[in-house]
Amino acid sequence: MSKTFADMEDMYREVVARFQRIELQEWKAEGAMIELSRQVGELAKQVMIKEKYYALEGDAPDVDGRLGNEMADVIAQVMRLADYYGIDLEKAFIEAREDEDRYLKSRGV
Repeated sequence: MSKTFADMEDMYREVVARFQRIELQEWKAEGAMIELSRQVGELAKQVMIKEKYYALEGDAPDVDGRLGNEMADVIAQVMRLADYYGIDLEKAFIEAREDEDRYLKSRGV
């Protein structure tokens, strides 16, 4: 199941369009930021479970599956913000990594 970054963005845009039909109001940046914060919290919870900071009773949940799901949810909300602001996220990602590369090379690493 190999998809390009653009394929993943399109997939999420379709999901957003479907959610917009049932949400009470259009999500602007504030809604996406609140949801992003919530998803980061869910990711943090799964990391805490994975690293055994929480004492759980009974069967351990599918932590690895939940970790991946929560990471994907964080990325999805970043995509939603990028769309809201008209940012080409793939281009921004590449440019940011190139900036880091130039900096590291300037430091001899």
